[in-house]
Amino acid sequence: MRKPLLILCFLIAWASLSFPHRAYAQLPDRLSNEARISLITVLPGEELYSLFGHSAFRVYDPVLGLDELFNYGTFDFRDPLSFAFRFAYGKLDYMLSSESYPRSLYAYATYEHRPVIEQVLNLSSDQVQSVYHYLSINALPENRTYRYDFLFDNCSTRLRDVLEITLGDDIRFAPVPNPEESFRHLLDPYVADRPFLDLGFDLLLGVQTDRVASPKEATFLPLILMESFEHATVQSAGNVQPLVARTDTVYWTPGADTPKTALPWASILMWIVFIAGAALTASECRSGRHANRYLDALVFGVAGVVGLVATFMWFFTEHNVTTNNMNLLWAWPTHLIVVVLLWRRSVPGWLQVYFGAAAAVNVLTVALWWAWPQQFHSAILPIILLLAIRSTWRAYQLRHRVLAERV
Repeated sequence: MRKPLLILCFLIAWASLSFPHRAYAQLPDRLSNEARISLITVLPGEELYSLFGHSAFRVYDPVLGLDELFNYGTFDFRDPLSFAFRFAYGKLDYMLSSESYPRSLYAYATYEHRPVIEQVLNLSSDQVQSVYHYLSINALPENRTYRYDFLFDNCSTRLRDVLEITLGDDIRFAPVPNPEESFRHLLDPYVADRPFLDLGFDLLLGVQTDRVASPKEATFLPLILMESFEHATVQSAGNVQPLVARTDTVYWTPGADTPKTALPWASILMWIVFIAGAALTASECRSGRHANRYLDALVFGVAGVVGLVATFMWFFTEHNVTTNNMNLLWAWPTHLIVVVLLWRRSVPGWLQVYFGAAAAVNVLTVALWWAWPQQFHSAILPIILLLAIRSTWRAYQLRHRVLAERV
C-alpha cells in the first residue's frame, strides 16, 4: 500500500502546483508609473516535475495593489489519464496563467522549499506597459494555450521571446552565457544525483539532443535564462543600461547552491550483471551446457523493451527530441519475440542467423563507440557487451545443433 500512496501524493502535489487555479483573472487595462516587472526564477526542487527549475514574470504595481505572476508553465491536470496520454504522444498543451504572486511564493517556499530569485528589470514606464499589455492579452482564454516543447518552447524560452517581441531593437541579449554544450550535457547536472533517471533520459533522447545548443537555445533552462538576463542590455530614452536593475534573493534554503552527485549506481549495476553473465557464459562453454534461458530472457527482454519504447517514441509520437534514437542499434524490439521462442521446447534453427547478426551489430556498436553522432550512456556499454557475448554463444550452439541434425 505504501508505494501507491506515495504515487498518489506525488500526483496530488503535482496537480496542486501545476493546475492553473486562476488561469485568467480580470486585470486592469493600464498600470501606474510605479509599476515594475521582474523575472522570477525558482531553483530546482526534489520532485521530478521541478528538477530543472522554473521561470515566470512578476508584475507589481503598488498604486493599483496588483501583484501578479504570469506563468507559462501551467497545464490542465483535471484528467490525469488524458494528461499522461497527451504527454506520451507529445501533444501536451501548456498555458499562460495569471495568479497571485504572494500565494505562489508561499507555495514554493513553504511546500517545496525551493529558493526564489527576483531580478527587477530596468524598464521605462512605457516599456513596462508594453510588456504587461502583451502578457494580459496573451493570458486571455482564447490566447493562453500553446504546444509545449521541453527544449524549444517552454516556460523559460517564452519569457525571453516576450521581451524580444514587445521591446524589439531596444532589448539586446549578449551571447552570454555560452555553455558550448549539447542539450544532453546541459541536462546532465540536474540528474547527477539520480543515476537511473539519467539513464532513462539517455535511452529516450535521440541524436538531436547531441547538437551543441546556441546561447539563446540554452535558455530553455531557467538558471541559464537568469544568467542571460544579467548580461542583457535595454535602451530607454536613448540610454543603454543593464536589463537587470536589481537582484534579490526572495527565499533561500541552505545548501541549495551545492552540486548534488551520487555514485553511478546504474553503471555499477550493469557491470555486475555483465560480470555475472560473462562468468556464466564461460562456465557453459567449458561444460558444454545449453545456454541459460533465464539469463537470456532477462538480457534480451530488457533490450527488447527499451527498443519497443524507443521505437514508439520515435515513430508514433510528436516528440522531436526522441527521433533518430541510435539506441536501436543494440535495443531491437524483435528481441521480445526471440525471448518467447527461447522458451519453446525446440528453439528454431534459423535463429542462428538472427543471433549472428545481433552479435555483429553489437560488436560494431562498441567498436565505433566514440564515432556515433549520439552519445550513449556509460551504463549501456556492459549490456551491449553482454548481448554480443550471449548472441555469439547462442549462434554457436544453434549452428552446431543444425549441423548435427543434418548428419
